[in-house]
Amino acid sequence: MEARNADLTGLRIDRTEEPQGPPRFFKPIPIFTTLGVFGVIGIGLYFGYLKLFDPGIEVKLVSATLTSPSQSTGTLNASGYVVAQRKASVASKATGRLVALNVVEGDRVNKGDILGQLEDSDIRTQVDQAKANLKLNEAEYSDAKKTFARYKSMMGSGLSSQAEYDAAESRLQRVEASIDVAKAMVAGAEVAMENTRIRAPFAGTVLTKNADIGEMVVPMAASAGSRAAVVTIADMNSLQVEADVSESNIERITPNQPCEITLDAYPDQRYEGFVAKIVPTADRAKATVMVKVGFKSYDSRVLPEMGAKVLFLAKQVDPALLSAKPVLTVPTTAIVRRNGAAVVYQVRENAAVEISVKTGRTLGTLTEVVEGLTSGQKVIDKATSQLSDGMKVRVQ
Repeated sequence: MEARNADLTGLRIDRTEEPQGPPRFFKPIPIFTTLGVFGVIGIGLYFGYLKLFDPGIEVKLVSATLTSPSQSTGTLNASGYVVAQRKASVASKATGRLVALNVVEGDRVNKGDILGQLEDSDIRTQVDQAKANLKLNEAEYSDAKKTFARYKSMMGSGLSSQAEYDAAESRLQRVEASIDVAKAMVAGAEVAMENTRIRAPFAGTVLTKNADIGEMVVPMAASAGSRAAVVTIADMNSLQVEADVSESNIERITPNQPCEITLDAYPDQRYEGFVAKIVPTADRAKATVMVKVGFKSYDSRVLPEMGAKVLFLAKQVDPALLSAKPVLTVPTTAIVRRNGAAVVYQVRENAAVEISVKTGRTLGTLTEVVEGLTSGQKVIDKATSQLSDGMKVRVQ
């Protein structure tokens, strides 16, 4: 009974107590410490950006190349191809099956040589028929001539009439005309026979074989199952380099201007040349003018369709320079002086690397490099005093 009458008012929750403070590790950090931390982080990010994202100074690379001594007088370079100025795709005038081909690629032929033969059995029959017809008319001419002579003598003695004499004379004239027709038919058949023989139009070298034995040759109308040309020949004594020169530079080219020709196949061999002709028309698509450059002399290594480079010279050079050994050169602007020594700069891992070189003579805008580089290596062009070893660079 006492528990039922107990006073429970003292069991209330006291909500007026002050809340406890934050844990020890969440204590406020002083403002100067915060600024210092952020300052260190900012400086680190700044220098990291410079290191990672700074592109460095912009540079342009050029290659060390082999240069001939005569290039010091060069005014213009152009590229082109060796082209035979006398070249022909040889075909027959007749249509028929090719039964003989007497040449292969590389063979030398003379003018008039038979290169191939078409099937000619039908033409041969026509020739024999025309000759037989000629013989028949010649035999009749002999009889007509004797008959006319007989009537002529009888006419003088009064034993023949005028009508008989006129008939004999007319027969003789008809036979003479028939003989002329028969001779023309023989000549025509022989021409048709000759058209089955494919002859070389000039002396030259066989470049390509375009047809094989058994194929049909159809001049001017080749199809998938036939051929128009049988072989292609070229006069190897008519080779010239056809080079494209920019319209803006064509005024620097003059007829008979001396040139130096270098074939892509033999970069160490140079040939003396001259401007043979400036073709009087321009290529609208390429904005170039074709210049034909002749060889003063060349050897059997020069072949049609070879790539060639032409150096147009300002003056005639000593032919001995053409046979001089090429030297390794770089643009003079790529060479700088450091502590009295000549150096060039290469790019490795986006940084300039200083290379010591030994230089020789100057060839126009180029300088010979005797030691320190090899052909094909790339160096920084227009090196300035600001450039130094290890400096970060960016290739243009």
